[in-house]
Amino acid sequence: MSDKARSYLSTALDLMEDKALRRDDVDWDEVRRTAFTEAGNAQRPSDTYRAIEVALGRLGDGHSGFYDPKRATERHGDEQIRNPVEGRALAGRLGYLSLPGVLGSEKVYQQYVREGRNAVAKANRPNACGWVIDLRRNRGGNMWPMLAVVGPILGDGDVGSFVDADGKKTVWSIEKGSPRLDGDSTGWGTSPPVGGGSAPVAVLTSRSTASSGEAVTVAFRGRPDTRSFGEDTTGVPTGNVQHRLSDGAVLSLTEVKDADRTGRAYDSPIPPDQPVVDNLGRRVSNDPVLDAATQWLSEQPGCA
Repeated sequence: MSDKARSYLSTALDLMEDKALRRDDVDWDEVRRTAFTEAGNAQRPSDTYRAIEVALGRLGDGHSGFYDPKRATERHGDEQIRNPVEGRALAGRLGYLSLPGVLGSEKVYQQYVREGRNAVAKANRPNACGWVIDLRRNRGGNMWPMLAVVGPILGDGDVGSFVDADGKKTVWSIEKGSPRLDGDSTGWGTSPPVGGGSAPVAVLTSRSTASSGEAVTVAFRGRPDTRSFGEDTTGVPTGNVQHRLSDGAVLSLTEVKDADRTGRAYDSPIPPDQPVVDNLGRRVSNDPVLDAATQWLSEQPGCA
């Protein structure tokens, strides 16, 4: 193996051993032996990619990933194909917001937040007495633009946190509708609260609700007058940190669990408060999950 390839592989393994959420569950001597055997007589960094992917799989978190330089660039480009943020008023003065995942460049995020806040305003005509937040198609991405859209509905205050392998917490909060991490702004302007930030909320989840979609789910857990409907989430309510390697490849490493405002941490599928079998993806017109959610909201004070 060349010195360059050896150094590259060692750097990736060192990052995993030092920072991975499940680092204490791994026999690192064995992982390193296996990785260097897999890499064989690697001469270039790209010759070690397979060994890195195998080592990531040994972490068992189901969320970490490796992206070669081309894929790493594509993931954060301006050309993103995603579902639109949809907002509409429902019968009974209820607001509906469908919040898809988003991943891309700063330009993509700015567009997403603008679109999302416009959707909230559209759904809030006239003033909604309660809200449906539909996360069933949210497969993740960057959680901060998502929280910037739902922040005015969530209401100000602490809404969750990241918890690392040592138990250290970094707190997510909303201030004037804008998300913050340990008190520091995540870069989105303020937006006035909707319904005083305290209107009842029904959160819809499915088996496709993943990663940052699950983080938004967690942000609503423990919130007063809030109930979730649908199916268990995918099961990766964890946070990844992007480590760029010397050739431009990215090691996306799961380093934290998501925790709700009560302090409960999650690292597996999140069950809804009210299980409802979902019809998403089937060619039927009825939506039993949305029906259950709107029925509950219609019974809440202010909507009855």
